[in-house]
Amino acid sequence: MGLPEVLMVAEKPSIAGSVANILSKGKHDTRGGKLPVHYFEGTFMGQKVLFKVTSVVGHVFNLDFAPEYQNWEKTDCLDLFSAKTIHKEASGGVIRHLRDVGKNVDYVVLWLDCDREGENICFEVLSCVKPVMKNWKEKKRIYRARYSAITTPDILHAMANLSDPNQNEAHAVDARQELDLKIGVAFSRYQTTFFRNKYSNLDSSVISYGPCQIPTLGFCVDRYDTIQHFKGERFWSMQVTVKKDSRVIPLTWSRGRLFNQETFFVFAKKLVDASAAVVTSIQESSSVRKRPLPLNTVEMLKLASKVLGMGPKECTVYAERLYLKGYISYPRTESSAYPEHYDILGAVERHCSNPQWGGYVSDLVARGLQLPRRGVDMGDHPPITPVASVDSNALPGGESMLYDLICKHFLSTVSDDCKFVNTRVKLQVGDESFSYAFKRVTQPGFSALYSSKFEDEEEEEEEEFNGAAYEFAKGDVLEINAVTTKEGLTSAPGYLTESELIGLMEKNGIGTDASIPVHIANIVERNYVSLGPHRTLVPTKLGIVLIHGYYYIDPELVLPTVRGNIEKECTLIAQGKAELEDVVDHSLQVFKEKFVFFKEHIAGMDTLFESEFSLLTESGKPLSRCGICKRFMKYVRGPPPRLYCGECNVTYNLPPNGTIKLYKELKCPLDGFDLLLFSLGNSERFVGTTFVLCPFCYNNPPFEGFSHMGCNECLHPSCKFGLLANGVCPCPNDGDELEESGCEGMMVLDRESHPNWKLCCNKCNKIIRFTANIHDIQVLKTHCEECNASLVKVVFNKLNSPLPDGQLEYTGCIMCDEFLNGIIELVSGRNKHVKLVHRRGRGRGRGRRGGSRGRGRGGKRSVFDDM
Repeated sequence: MGLPEVLMVAEKPSIAGSVANILSKGKHDTRGGKLPVHYFEGTFMGQKVLFKVTSVVGHVFNLDFAPEYQNWEKTDCLDLFSAKTIHKEASGGVIRHLRDVGKNVDYVVLWLDCDREGENICFEVLSCVKPVMKNWKEKKRIYRARYSAITTPDILHAMANLSDPNQNEAHAVDARQELDLKIGVAFSRYQTTFFRNKYSNLDSSVISYGPCQIPTLGFCVDRYDTIQHFKGERFWSMQVTVKKDSRVIPLTWSRGRLFNQETFFVFAKKLVDASAAVVTSIQESSSVRKRPLPLNTVEMLKLASKVLGMGPKECTVYAERLYLKGYISYPRTESSAYPEHYDILGAVERHCSNPQWGGYVSDLVARGLQLPRRGVDMGDHPPITPVASVDSNALPGGESMLYDLICKHFLSTVSDDCKFVNTRVKLQVGDESFSYAFKRVTQPGFSALYSSKFEDEEEEEEEEFNGAAYEFAKGDVLEINAVTTKEGLTSAPGYLTESELIGLMEKNGIGTDASIPVHIANIVERNYVSLGPHRTLVPTKLGIVLIHGYYYIDPELVLPTVRGNIEKECTLIAQGKAELEDVVDHSLQVFKEKFVFFKEHIAGMDTLFESEFSLLTESGKPLSRCGICKRFMKYVRGPPPRLYCGECNVTYNLPPNGTIKLYKELKCPLDGFDLLLFSLGNSERFVGTTFVLCPFCYNNPPFEGFSHMGCNECLHPSCKFGLLANGVCPCPNDGDELEESGCEGMMVLDRESHPNWKLCCNKCNKIIRFTANIHDIQVLKTHCEECNASLVKVVFNKLNSPLPDGQLEYTGCIMCDEFLNGIIELVSGRNKHVKLVHRRGRGRGRGRRGGSRGRGRGGKRSVFDDM
């Protein structure tokens, strides 16, 4: 009998490799490809065992609607609030991998990320492994490892202190996922269909609503409205400059700005003949700029945007990379207080030899560390700190900047405060009082390393004492250089910055430290806001009209209070103080009532749209005939692109980001609509997907499980452009990372690609391109005996045939035949349409880029297997 087996599962392959390397002390065997399994022997629960360490790639499942709710046209949006949901595999092959590697194991140790999402993934993993492991009900066999950094001490400590996975935290994620899906899709489908069928220039293919996304947009539009409603007030002020030590310095008038012109000129006349300013008093006061609090995720996002010009989503990507490389601790935390037993001195001392700040750190250690300011311990992860000292110049650009910021922030938290003396000099010019203010640094403290611009300071105070330092004495007489008057208008506040928006979202409970960057990225990608100078967020016409429309119908759809309450209730679930079903049912009922009210009053929002966008009836050019009324339909380029039949008053959506043209005046055999050709390009330089489509079938697929369908997915035997006639083989694997694999698509011959012949995947952007000079290609009815792919007949050009003896024709399998393998190449084409064309539910792709060649070689699977 073999050794008992312990399966350990991490969230990413790199983490699994690090865990295996640390626990085995570098002595382990590795097998497998994209999800490697690391094997080594050791001791577990007092017995000798075989460890198997592997990983998933994020969530194992995605939540989506059941197939019967996928079709936009056939599903009443109100039904979505009570619709059945299903869990679909998120990445191809992960479920099968977990079942294979988990078969007959004795124990499971879960090394998923230690946050709510990670806890949720724990139970996704267990749902795959439990059915195949040994007697998991008999005794305790499932454990949870909790850690905050991928370092040897943290991993060993986690292994020595295993606990249980937290079902409550997993349920909190389940609740949020279901609410976001049902609420978001119901509103998004309804308003997208309503407005897309009326207006032509919406600049967005999907007019989405999200319970977090719209309040986030609301903050941006609120600031926009403040700017638009701002009325500048005219003011007058006096400017006096004096000479001091051969330099000219400006004085500040004690009356500041006056808003009455007559009153201002009364004072101004008194200074016309003034020639000197007399120092009447000198006031000094001490002030302190406190060292920063330990760094949590929200503060990191704000600093990255404000200081580094780095967007929140970009920042999270770089932080994740630094964490996976073992350079920083876990980057998702709400805590701003170091743990009680945290070895701060050890963490600081490892930076003594750092080439950038080693000198500062050595001096700091010699002087003695200051106690960190007491922040808030949220009980999740410690604040973000460096766990290794590296030369930031050796890191890639974005990682280098973020690592530099994190290190300097950490070191500043245990450095001295910055101390300085503020000096205000008061001067008399005639009957009027003026002043000059400056400051002197008496103790640089952390500011010697961490520039003051990194800190959130009171700007008014900064500006008040920003003058150059000079020596003054009471009674000094300074020659006046110039007396001028200034007329101006008060200015409106600027557009909301990313940093300000992040702060508002945190304050109002919109999103979590992990989801805030996603919500901000979404409103940019949806074209609701654009990114302006200094990372400001400028609302677009569409974003403004949407928010004003929501305010008109139901302000609570925008205000953060409702979503904030949902976040609080999800937190109660995580704490075990509320039940999953109660929270979901209550929240869905609230939003269902709001949805009904929204539908009944959408005419109010429609009025706003009509004043800003062009009507569909007045746009577009005739392109193709409707299969119902036989009249020409208008092609509206958009975005989004559509066909509009004025006779039937029906709109047919088209795939975006490519070109659309009439296809040889051929008609769909199912419904009589003119066929169209969609293309992303077909040249040696630019290769993209091309496929034929019927507008009616594309919007109303004749087969279940499709939200949009081109002819390259059609399984109807009468469609000569369909999958049965032109499908060749499953989408192959090109060696990409697993996150971009698992495509369920088929490679389909593009009949219009001559002379640059190609097969295009009908789900992703993979393309098999033929490199030889080929006259014609035909897909045959016969199949490969080895892999079941359809055989192809290739006819070469007479002058360039690679076949011996002048032969022109060759028949074989492109997956298995060495000759055909030699004249093809697998490339990734232009794929802007992919995310939108194959939309499921709320925009999730049915397949992801990549695939498994194993289905082609020996998989015995063909396009006919599903018939």
